[in-house]
Amino acid sequence: MKSCASMSAARLGGYKALLLGSVVGIAVLSGSSAFAQQALASNGASNVLLLADASVPALASTVATDNGAPVQGAVAAIANAPAVQIAQATPSAAPASSVASPYTVSAVDKAIGANPLSRFVNYYFAEWGQSSAPTDPNAPPATRAGWPVVPQTTPPMPFTDWPYGGTTLIGDNHTASIDSPLMVAVEHTGVGQAMASLGIQAYGWIDYGGNISSSHLKGGNAPAAYDYNPNNVQLDQAVLYVERTPDTVQTDHVDWGFRASAIYGENYRYTTSYGVASYQLLKHNNFVGYDFPMVYGELWVPKIMEGLMIRVGRYISLPDIEAQLAPNNYMYTHSITYTLDNYTNEGIQTTLAVTKQFMLQVGLAMGTEEGVWDYNVKLPNQYVLANGAGSDPLYPGKSFLKDPGEQPSLTVCGRWQSLDGNNDVNVCADAVNKGNWGYNNLQWYGLTAYHKFNQYFHVSWEFYNEHQDGVVNELNPTAQNIYLNGGTPFSPQYIPFNSPYEAQCKSVTVLRCRTDSYGTVAYWNFSPNPMNNFSLRTEYYDDPEGQRTGTATSYYELGIGLQHWLSPQIEMRPEFTSYWSDRPSFNLGTAKTERVFSGDLIWHF
Repeated sequence: MKSCASMSAARLGGYKALLLGSVVGIAVLSGSSAFAQQALASNGASNVLLLADASVPALASTVATDNGAPVQGAVAAIANAPAVQIAQATPSAAPASSVASPYTVSAVDKAIGANPLSRFVNYYFAEWGQSSAPTDPNAPPATRAGWPVVPQTTPPMPFTDWPYGGTTLIGDNHTASIDSPLMVAVEHTGVGQAMASLGIQAYGWIDYGGNISSSHLKGGNAPAAYDYNPNNVQLDQAVLYVERTPDTVQTDHVDWGFRASAIYGENYRYTTSYGVASYQLLKHNNFVGYDFPMVYGELWVPKIMEGLMIRVGRYISLPDIEAQLAPNNYMYTHSITYTLDNYTNEGIQTTLAVTKQFMLQVGLAMGTEEGVWDYNVKLPNQYVLANGAGSDPLYPGKSFLKDPGEQPSLTVCGRWQSLDGNNDVNVCADAVNKGNWGYNNLQWYGLTAYHKFNQYFHVSWEFYNEHQDGVVNELNPTAQNIYLNGGTPFSPQYIPFNSPYEAQCKSVTVLRCRTDSYGTVAYWNFSPNPMNNFSLRTEYYDDPEGQRTGTATSYYELGIGLQHWLSPQIEMRPEFTSYWSDRPSFNLGTAKTERVFSGDLIWHF
């Protein structure tokens, strides 16, 4: 493990910020805003930039502390401050909760002023300490009549419905229903009004994180993710969505939607699709980069049974507990089970609500993590061109497909949920085709299941098997020579970095073999109040041929994390995770164990 003396001052500063954030999060968890403010104050009087419109009326004449006692004029001081004011972050100047009274959409709208910049900043103060967006007494019902009960809330959970993917939530989604400070800021401008008339929203988040790890080599945390480099502070992801979601509560008319998303940061390496700006990861191995993980259109047809959603484009693979985007996850890091399965598909995905409790999902995609424009594209076989016909028993021709795994692929999933919302099961075969060794041509068969014991406890569980056929044998000298000299689509001549792993077949004499992997992960969750959730992650992952991780071994994980929300827009997630493997696999294959303390801060806009 790297000694403290060898770390840069900047990195130590980052760790201090991370640790301080964790302390403040735990302080707020205790239920006492005063305790949290004392933690801040103990770090010294820090300057906070407050922006406000001098003409803004007070957000509230009084606000309540944790025990219900009023504090006079706290928000009024913020709202009536000069345009740019430097204020000391002391308990008297920065209360834990600053809200309009009553906490409704109309009251908050009046309180935060007219200037877009002031509205943007003041909206964060209006929601501070709250566990939901301002209420709207005039809002239509959030869920279709007779639909299963929505089991969770955000905060503190990363979702409201149990995740199933491939569609906008059916039965409980209204158009333009995301609580976004950016949209609130521009609400009364010409641009904001035009977007509102079309039901279009633009929003996103910035996610910074860091880790302190027992591993120390670059990339040494793998196969743990999303903290690729040990002992690092990084921009995990800056994300922007522009979208319109169909209204699936209503059943009287066809509706439409779309999403265009962009991500920039370290996490791009996990979402990269071959042929979609993949040069950053596969040609240069850039630490940070960009990607467009979701670009799709949707059509909602409510008159077919209980409703049919049709999605076309690039979308997140089904069904998974976890997701690529930070706010959609319990913990900062991801399970190995999630890290090594399908991420995105490009094609058409349908979701039919057969009844209020049962959904059938059928899709057709072009493989997994592959640009559709690369279908049937061929590359020259450099080994055959150099050594003549018949020299390559793996790929005998003078050319081969750029990605043999890019082929028409079928997805079929079934979902059942109890009417009380406490139970949910999703059984799925995702992106299934001939199974040829491809960039990420994983034949995924598995399930996710959820059970809510009571208002405080629930568990989320996933299990799968995934496989590929005809994977080149890393242990066979002939196969390895061909691979290293340009005789396969994934040779270093074509993908110098982060290419798919070969197989460590059980027999050294075979040129190819089938590879399987098995993963199971459970999140055991306890939520003591609407602002906090504790997650215990237990996991087993088996990679017998080493095709998914580069080491033929089994992995075990035990991690505990806290999700603490300061408001509906700001979330902190400290965690501690322990990993074990039967063979050295961590720290670039030099260690059987790994211990990681990590955490992040997600700031929505």
